[in-house]
Amino acid sequence: MPPCIDVYVWVPDWELATLTAFIDRYVDVADPCDDRLSAFTRVYAGGVPGDADRAALADLRRDPSDEGVSLYVRSPAYYGAIITVTRERVLVLGVSLDDPDGSAEVLAQAGEVLTTLREEFRAPAGCAGVELAPAHSRQEWEGDALVQIRVGTLPARQP
Repeated sequence: MPPCIDVYVWVPDWELATLTAFIDRYVDVADPCDDRLSAFTRVYAGGVPGDADRAALADLRRDPSDEGVSLYVRSPAYYGAIITVTRERVLVLGVSLDDPDGSAEVLAQAGEVLTTLREEFRAPAGCAGVELAPAHSRQEWEGDALVQIRVGTLPARQP
């Protein structure tokens, strides 16, 4: 697999329409390359989830005690799309840009995609980096040393 630049936005105040809009625009729903998309949609996008759906998503956790879930799927416009629900129930939405040569042009494109995603999903913050894993918590978001582009700030923590 060639190196990718992963671009993410932090979406704290999301509704079902937010997740649905991301899936509709950035995910190849006809061939997502991960059968768990339908389970993910039922659990997080307003479907009627069953025990089998929750069990299928358990495999998406980094470890059994981690409440964060990330789903990597195919995208019609980018190398891939990533949908994460963090431990705090925040959405981290992302896309991967193919960057086999580590080019400055792709890094610049990542900045443009970051701006677009922030505007589209009213995200207060975004970041990008090579082979950057999605944050599963606020702490991971704030402390990731692999971030090459960071814009905006996270909202204050809720009491």
